[in-house]
Amino acid sequence: MATTQGAARSETSAVAGLAVVSRTGRRRRPSGEAPPLPHPISASGWAYLAVATGILAAWILLYLGFGSRPFEALVRFDVTILQAIEGLRSDTLTPIMLDLHALGSQWSVRGLRWATLLALLALRRFRHLAVFLGVTLVVTAVVSTSSLIVGRLRPLEVEIIGGWEGYSHPSAPVAALGLSLMGILYTLVPGGVWRNRAKWVTGVPIVALVAARLYLGVDHPSDIFVAVVIGMAVPVVAFRLLTPSEIFPISYRRGKAAHLDVGGRRGEAIGLALHQQLGLTLLDMQPVGLDASAGSTPLLLRVSHGPEAVESAVFAKLYARSHLRSDRWYKLGRAILYGRLEDEGTFSSVRRLVEYEDYLLRVMGDAGLPVPLSYGFVEITPEREYLIVTEFLAGATQLDQAEVDDGVIDNALELVRCMWDAGLAHRDLKPANVMVRDGKVLLIDVAFATVRPTPWRQAVDLTNMMLTLALGSSAERVYERARRVFEPDEIAEALAASRSVTIPSDLRRRLREDGRNLPGQLRALAPTRAPISIQLWSIRRIALTLAVVASGAAAVGLLAFNLRTAGLL
Repeated sequence: MATTQGAARSETSAVAGLAVVSRTGRRRRPSGEAPPLPHPISASGWAYLAVATGILAAWILLYLGFGSRPFEALVRFDVTILQAIEGLRSDTLTPIMLDLHALGSQWSVRGLRWATLLALLALRRFRHLAVFLGVTLVVTAVVSTSSLIVGRLRPLEVEIIGGWEGYSHPSAPVAALGLSLMGILYTLVPGGVWRNRAKWVTGVPIVALVAARLYLGVDHPSDIFVAVVIGMAVPVVAFRLLTPSEIFPISYRRGKAAHLDVGGRRGEAIGLALHQQLGLTLLDMQPVGLDASAGSTPLLLRVSHGPEAVESAVFAKLYARSHLRSDRWYKLGRAILYGRLEDEGTFSSVRRLVEYEDYLLRVMGDAGLPVPLSYGFVEITPEREYLIVTEFLAGATQLDQAEVDDGVIDNALELVRCMWDAGLAHRDLKPANVMVRDGKVLLIDVAFATVRPTPWRQAVDLTNMMLTLALGSSAERVYERARRVFEPDEIAEALAASRSVTIPSDLRRRLREDGRNLPGQLRALAPTRAPISIQLWSIRRIALTLAVVASGAAAVGLLAFNLRTAGLL
């Protein structure tokens, strides 16, 4: 059977026109050249960082006593500016400036920060929230510490007509307002055109507060300049490094967090990587099957290849570090709730994840299983983003959208038997991953498959396939056809090994919507067998649970400390 399926698979791939990916036009990236999608902090970020470094150097020199003469020149410059502004005071402007001065008050800053915090919690942007709290803590600590070290007094050569407290360098209210507004800009405003426009809006209250404090004689111009740099440079660099828009995009369109935006720079990078690394020219790219995908961004690509520029359709999945991080948290939660389900493990890097899927596609294809032919994968950003490219199964439909007759049922169950015999397990059998074309069943999405699985894992595969088939048929019909391929005891073992946790979430949802209690009907038809225990208590599970509880308590304490330090409590 495996030989027949392997020959059919080769014939299908040849018909697809891309059985062997053309090597024409491939290019090796020279050492030192940036990858297709680099993640720099951009020119403005480097400018902020350079100025902030200069300020830090000036503080160090001043503290060590090497900056007295430049400091005296700076003082004379500050006094000249303040005296010129003092001459512009009038009874009309003063009340306006006193009102604008309130922009830097603790209540204004607290209101902005609490609004940002609550919005991020509601939108579940926890990484942006963590970076926002961390940046707030760092900037607040830097401003308060430097203010005590420098110890600069308020302007003495002009009359101060506004409220103030503490030392003047750097201006704490200006730094606080700038930090709060930059936090809103980089955590709530989508990147691109909207953020560029919002930057001009963000500058209005900062300029108003700066004008008010200079008019009222509360701060020196150099105090405000340093505060603006600190309040803007630190959050800009932090957000661009820790929450780059290419990896953590801000979007208000409905959809799963796993689905990355493939337009703009990322789209250009994908086209460049395909051309350089696989010799394919990207003509069009469209997301496809997003509803059934929670661990990657599936794409349908139209490409040309070879000297004659033959056009073909291929399927691709974009993996990023965010997918890997989500998978780790997901499996950690399952380990705490249910114990380790035998062969469940995490990948060390995105590269290992995409290498593993490419390897499993080839192993399953060599075993004669009808899986898409892998054309390899390309590197978008080293250790961050990769794109695996496979054959597109033209004309195939998901099992739940096809006619499930006896031939389809027999073919699907024979595939499970073939995986058993080859020492393989799919581990994610559900309607979205079982395709039908011309009455033949095809398997896709083998990222969670495994070689030499445990007997328990193979038994779970059988149950999930039977439930998937029963959704489009009936439990009685599937069980009767299963007895032609499996022994009754094997079916009973599979049903005894399965629980809700072993059934993919998409399949569980469809079973609930179906309402026929298909698992119970199958168990009633099979020989009676005691459930196979999978909820195993172990030292590892207990240690993980205690570690998570302790980490949660520490996080709450650290959050309270951050909020208090940042002036939110």
